[in-house]
Amino acid sequence: MVKQLIGSFRQFTIKQIPRSENKREDALSKLASTCFDHLSKKVLVEVLCQRSIEEQQVNTLTPAGPTWMTPFREYLQRGVLPDDHDEARKIRIKAPSYAMVNGELYKKGFTTPWLKCVDQTKGREMLQEAHSGQVGVYEGAQALTGKVLRMGVYWPTIQQDAMEMTRSCGECQSYASVQENPPVPLHNISNPWPFYQWGIDIVGSFPEAPGKLKYMVVAVD
Repeated sequence: MVKQLIGSFRQFTIKQIPRSENKREDALSKLASTCFDHLSKKVLVEVLCQRSIEEQQVNTLTPAGPTWMTPFREYLQRGVLPDDHDEARKIRIKAPSYAMVNGELYKKGFTTPWLKCVDQTKGREMLQEAHSGQVGVYEGAQALTGKVLRMGVYWPTIQQDAMEMTRSCGECQSYASVQENPPVPLHNISNPWPFYQWGIDIVGSFPEAPGKLKYMVVAVD
């Protein structure tokens, strides 16, 4: 409905009103659930008995195709396994860790509450919101994974998706701590081995320079 109304305007802007400046509108919105007897005659109140917009308030979105949850649902609800022998064996082994509750797939937990399973697209959206949304604090991959799990959702690639998101985040890369660890493990080398690749020699003596300097150290790589 909003998109249809936008077409009738040449231009429009969206402005966020701070909560401190929205007190009168908040009070006006609460009038519908209060009694009007205490209001004076200067306040005109009109009660609408029917909606002015005949559009659905909630649009249910369903996945366009099969997801990683489809084989588990088929097996738990109808006992159907994939045709591939290896895939069927994996589903049969992992299925006891899942359960169907009111048509929804849940991941069982032994010491934690059951987690509602979501598809990867929805999961990445939740990761993005938890990482850099209104409640995001640009946490690392491990902290971000734990934060989303505490929200009560699960999908198999949550850790890999969290790592990819933090690695591709510009703010995280700009303000991350500098890694001082060597990129590869250190190895011991014998004493004469460096001199096979470079050498150091002393050249001089030269006429004294300021500070009584008359020798020069030369290093050849």
